[in-house]
Amino acid sequence: MSDLATLLEVGGPVAAIGGGAAYARANHPGLYWSAVGGPISTVRLLSSYASVMEACGLTVAPSRLRVLAVKATTRREVRPVPPRRGIIRPTSTGLRLRLRLAPGQEPADVAASAERLRHAWGVHAVYVSTVKPGVVELRLVGFDVLRKVRMPRKTEGGFLKVPVALREDAMPFVRDYRAVPHQLTLGATLSGKSMYLRHLVSGLAPQDVALVGVDCKRGVELAPFASRLSALATDPDEAAELLPVLVKEMEDRYDLIKARQGIAPSTPNEEITSDIWGLPGSERPVPVVLFVDEVAELFLTATRKDEERRDEMVTQLIRLAQLGRAAGIYLEVCGQRFGAELGKGATMLRAQLTGRVCHRVNDEASAKMALGDIAPEAVLAACAIPAERPGLAVAGDTSGGWSRIRTPYLSLSDAADVCRETAHLVPDLPALKPFRPYVPVPLPSVERPGPAVQPRPLAD
Repeated sequence: MSDLATLLEVGGPVAAIGGGAAYARANHPGLYWSAVGGPISTVRLLSSYASVMEACGLTVAPSRLRVLAVKATTRREVRPVPPRRGIIRPTSTGLRLRLRLAPGQEPADVAASAERLRHAWGVHAVYVSTVKPGVVELRLVGFDVLRKVRMPRKTEGGFLKVPVALREDAMPFVRDYRAVPHQLTLGATLSGKSMYLRHLVSGLAPQDVALVGVDCKRGVELAPFASRLSALATDPDEAAELLPVLVKEMEDRYDLIKARQGIAPSTPNEEITSDIWGLPGSERPVPVVLFVDEVAELFLTATRKDEERRDEMVTQLIRLAQLGRAAGIYLEVCGQRFGAELGKGATMLRAQLTGRVCHRVNDEASAKMALGDIAPEAVLAACAIPAERPGLAVAGDTSGGWSRIRTPYLSLSDAADVCRETAHLVPDLPALKPFRPYVPVPLPSVERPGPAVQPRPLAD
């Protein structure tokens, strides 16, 4: 009986702690990492750093001075020298430390051993970035941060910068329109493309920016944000009227730049290297962000008349993509399918869209159209996105870099509320007033009066 009581006294708390740790690891990985996983990985890193570096081939022969000093003071064997390790800094998602590379090493050597380091130290992933010549930073991620996305509390935002998703290395993915003026976003139905668009609209709504929408699905995606939009086209006919107005607005802004900087009016727009950001704040026009949802609808035709309209719209989109950056006009082109078979101008338009975000798509050709000219391995990563993870995407740029990102959940009502609260920030652009969407004024709620005669309970 005493043995059973002792077993219960010792085994009960151990079982409770083990069960609690297993539950936290499955449902609250951040809590588990802070309490259990982080300390264990730190101990592994400190105790096995030198041996792991040697096993990964990241050590170099010691200098002659070091060999002489070791032989003069001790009789132990002179071992190869690993990179000098900095202070380990714990985070809510992993660990960070800097390494000073030994002579003859390069960051690619450490990046090639990232998978070995991940298994040796028991973490989910290891990412390597260059801080400065001779110094790299290791970012150890303790768990899959894309399984349940939680954006960092402190994100680097700013004007025309929107933290829209979380990268797989636990860093925020920021959509910076000044750095990447135009972007192509692809995704099949229920892939999370609409969620990505909601974050962009709700992030830009509080800023001094004009938002213009072209939604050929009768406005079902962008109509809820009508209170913040300066213009909205819901079918190809309206888009054919709106796009020339934007091109004319772009040309007027070029004329403003020419007049301010003393450039001859006959100078072609392509030869002007400056932009609106060189103008004084009092004269600078407000930036314009154009959202094009279901871009394939602008390419589809049924009659000869539709083909003429299609060619005009595609030409105007290409002109906006080629010359819009200097005029402060940025494009966000979205669609389920995008390929060269859409027609003339599709490939030329894609070439002007610097940023690329590819959610789950239905065919490999769309993934190749989005990421094929950036990195072939990014195409394979996009084709491997499971349907059970909506919002997961592969983001790349023309520099050849790419990463997996995932957008957190944002309901349509919450995004629409942000647009309604910031409706007073819609800038005054006379050219776009005819295209301003109609926003019905909500009727005030009227309380129904109660009955004039209060009922009395029946007496027994």
